[in-house]
Amino acid sequence: MKWISGWLLLLSISVEVWSVPIDRNAAQQVPKEEVQEENMDTGLYYDRYLREVIEVLETDPHFREKLQTANTEDIKNGRLSKELDLVSHHVRTRLDELKRQEVSRLRMLLKAKLDSTNTQSLQMDHASLLKQFEHLDPHNQNTFEAKDLELLISTATKDLENYDAERHEEFKRYEMLKEHERREYLKSLDQEKREKEEKRMQELKEKHRQHPKVNAPGSVDQLREVWEETDGLDPQEFNPKTFFKLHDTNEDGVLDEQELEALFTKELEKVYDPKNEEDDMMEMEEERLRMREHVMKNVDTNKDRLVSLEEFLKSTEKKEFSNPKEWETLENKPVYTEEELQRFEAELRDKEEELKRRAETLHQEQELLKERGKALEAQRREYQQAVLEMSQRQKEQQAVDGQPPAGPNGELQFQTQKPEDKEAKAPAEPEAEAQNNLPAEPPQNLPLHT
Repeated sequence: MKWISGWLLLLSISVEVWSVPIDRNAAQQVPKEEVQEENMDTGLYYDRYLREVIEVLETDPHFREKLQTANTEDIKNGRLSKELDLVSHHVRTRLDELKRQEVSRLRMLLKAKLDSTNTQSLQMDHASLLKQFEHLDPHNQNTFEAKDLELLISTATKDLENYDAERHEEFKRYEMLKEHERREYLKSLDQEKREKEEKRMQELKEKHRQHPKVNAPGSVDQLREVWEETDGLDPQEFNPKTFFKLHDTNEDGVLDEQELEALFTKELEKVYDPKNEEDDMMEMEEERLRMREHVMKNVDTNKDRLVSLEEFLKSTEKKEFSNPKEWETLENKPVYTEEELQRFEAELRDKEEELKRRAETLHQEQELLKERGKALEAQRREYQQAVLEMSQRQKEQQAVDGQPPAGPNGELQFQTQKPEDKEAKAPAEPEAEAQNNLPAEPPQNLPLHT
């Protein structure tokens, strides 16, 4: 599908990647064969929700048709969102389901955040908390309406506009941390080892600087190099229109950010090699980002973050296209000042002190728990000893009183006669019985009566 509006294309996460078999005998006819589809992550925290909403909307023929004829202003001012009322019932049902899933996910994130901060109030209003998320309507948590699409587009547009700035800031902090660790490492060495290591690091830095000339991104020399080495075509037959169609890999009529960044690979390979110790791949990606921003600044006249064929052809007519300024790579363009590095190191020291205080607090709490554990163990042993002594005294008292001994739970224990005792007494029973049956002897010396 040909996307007329670049803003919604920017929001689309599913970017189709195509291979381009080149016919060297007929460069004007460029057959393209789909080989795979790759998902490009925008880095937004609602990335999956955004991608799934767009994929569902693309399945509706009516919305798809409106999208083809829409312009940038129709999308930015919300007119395209009103077309949501005309999509099929199946699409609306699926969008409702996606929104409920997103709300459920956000609730789980909020709960996890509250749990991690040990918040005691468990009766918080989740509807109020959901208001901090701007990419959906928190007042209606069950159905996907036109307002949801409008909020999703506007929020993603705003966030993506700030995304490059955030990436630059993250890279600056990465570079400052790397320099801080380098300096701390050198401090840990003695004088002789430090001098030797400093010399080795300087040699690596100089080796990194010794790379071939890097053509300015978007210049005729840079594009011709891609035309020759990547596309396998004669540099003398360079044609801007054919070049554009060759590298519009998804055939949507524009070069998006990913398609532009792919054009700079040959230039970056001149400077960075993952096998070399002196080459940092994080720096390579920052260089790629700088190149893409440079081209967008000079070519993307309507600022929709896409390069149309018309914009591309106009850029080839400019003086800068044939005679560009020399491109300065990162090693010649520091991303931070010494003052910024000092502030960064001060922040690190503050964080280290805070971590030390927390570690000390945790250590004290651990020692306290150990002491409490020992005290509880001592109490348990004392209790067991007291129970044993009490049981022994009860047994001794019962023996004195002639009562049957008590069991462990205080119950009485009666002794039963063993079978062998009964057998031992059995022979004596007949003799005793015979004696009991003998007649009594008559009394003797009784007086005689007359």
